Amino acid sequence: MRALVQIIARPFFPYRLAPSGRDGDGGERDGASFDTQAAGGEDLPYKVEVWDEEKKVVEQKLAITANASIGYAAYYEATKEFPDRFVTLRHKNRTVARWNPPGH
Repeated sequence: MRALVQIIARPFFPYRLAPSGRDGDGGERDGASFDTQAAGGEDLPYKVEVWDEEKKVVEQKLAITANASIGYAAYYEATKEFPDRFVTLRHKNRTVARWNPPGH
């Protein structure tokens, strides 16, 4: 009789959440922040960003990844989730794709 072998893959997370607490000026930090250096110093060059209504400040970073396909998939979903906001996909300091809402 043959024995069945089950292989369980551990999930790979290229980041980890930094501890919440007080920031340098004594104010409380909102939510969790990502510590990209904590994952063995890996470079995560792709970022999906949602900008404020005036297109002056990044309001949210929705995805940070090392993989271009995952970055583009997150960007595509962000354009559907935030159809009235300016959304960018960046590779390091270069804009790879941007969603400019119709009528803006």
